[in-house]
Amino acid sequence: MYSLSARQILTIALLSALFAAGTIACLDRFGSRFQPSSAAFTEQPPAGITDPSVATDERNNIEVYRTISPGVVFITSTSRGRSFFDQGERSGTGSGSVIDEQGHILTNYHVIEGAQSLSVSFGGGKAYPARPVGVDPDTDLAVIKVDAPRDQLTVVPLGDSSKLVVGQKVLAIGNPFGLDRTLTTGVISGLQRPIQARNNRLIEGAIQTDASINPGNSGGPLLDSQGRMIGINSQILSPAGGSVGVGFAVPVQIAKRVVPQLIREGRVIRPKLLISPYNVGDIRGVQLPVNEGVLIYRLDPNGSAAAAGLRGLEQADDGDVVLGDIIVAIDGEKVKDSNDLFRILDKHQFNDVVQVEVVRDGGRRETVPVRLLPERRGVFRR
Repeated sequence: MYSLSARQILTIALLSALFAAGTIACLDRFGSRFQPSSAAFTEQPPAGITDPSVATDERNNIEVYRTISPGVVFITSTSRGRSFFDQGERSGTGSGSVIDEQGHILTNYHVIEGAQSLSVSFGGGKAYPARPVGVDPDTDLAVIKVDAPRDQLTVVPLGDSSKLVVGQKVLAIGNPFGLDRTLTTGVISGLQRPIQARNNRLIEGAIQTDASINPGNSGGPLLDSQGRMIGINSQILSPAGGSVGVGFAVPVQIAKRVVPQLIREGRVIRPKLLISPYNVGDIRGVQLPVNEGVLIYRLDPNGSAAAAGLRGLEQADDGDVVLGDIIVAIDGEKVKDSNDLFRILDKHQFNDVVQVEVVRDGGRRETVPVRLLPERRGVFRR
């Protein structure tokens, strides 16, 4: 057993007090319906676009815009102040893509965040009311639904962001600064870029592009030369707030994973170990057997980690504090901190069995198979 000195106990106690306020927020509750449904995404290249290998670049731009732009909508969100001193009305704009014939529209969460009313325009002067269906702040994605005539709904097909290469041509359609359905073009400048959602969660594998993206483009599609959506334009890097050729899009593979749950559940129900994690790199004043990893501070006795025999921080019979397991890898993929932990688990579904490598008892490494279970009612609740 790896025991702690009195000084180390006091250090842990202080850390625990600071950490306790945020402990429960790390543990999401799961519903009884936990298997994600499939969605009838359109993935075939749309008709009307000539094979890019035999078309000029200009012709390709024209055909992609003509074919896809009717499916890119202009979203207006309206909210009102919630205090006595702030009772004014605010509005924001963004873009979105029609993804099915039922009127579901994919956009960014930050486009509709806090909105009390939403409207969608397909170009021209007429707008239709819309309502939120599901949101996922962790990936900055949201689905809204508009009740518009069927002839207004042009579905934007989805591509495959796992096969992209740097230098590949891309096109962005959106509504920058309120200008309807603007087309910009560029290339993929980089792949696997880490970006942060507004809640500070990392979004894995973002696509970097030099296609001009400006305020109002958010939520619109980043397309390949066949007119298929490969990303959702989300962020720009710019000291002045305008495009400087460094834009980022959430990969469409993430959307394919989360949108079915957003439509069905209204949120994403992710597999969790149901632990309170503490990054080893953030711990000071305590000698640990490793420099990186995630210490299990506490765990839900009804969760996946407890069922598999993983251990949290405990007090021995003699009063010493015994460290919990330190997670250092899952399925052979290194876990340096909680961001790695969440990112790896997000790739899995419930009932998947993952191989969790832990350091315990002062330095002994052990691999524990953990079945990812839905949450049962336990001691951890929001």
